[in-house]
Amino acid sequence: MAENRETRLKRLRLRSWRRGIKEMDLLFGTFADEIMHTLTNAELDAHEILMAEHDQDLLVWFTGQKDTPSELKDALSRVQNHFLSKNTT
Repeated sequence: MAENRETRLKRLRLRSWRRGIKEMDLLFGTFADEIMHTLTNAELDAHEILMAEHDQDLLVWFTGQKDTPSELKDALSRVQNHFLSKNTT
């Protein structure tokens, strides 16, 4: 049985808030609460792939300490842009 969109969003929201590193919880959890429901199915697929990565990798990509793999750039950019839009004066 295929997972419906509402169930998928709830599952990904929970996963976003329970990453393991508190910084990633805050970044991805806030994104999940405020933006994730607006993603297209294709964007949600890409976001889910991003969520499968280890927190340590996500943190160095998010902070620019290492280059983000090309297949994850768009999904990570959405999270980064949301964070920056909330934290820029």
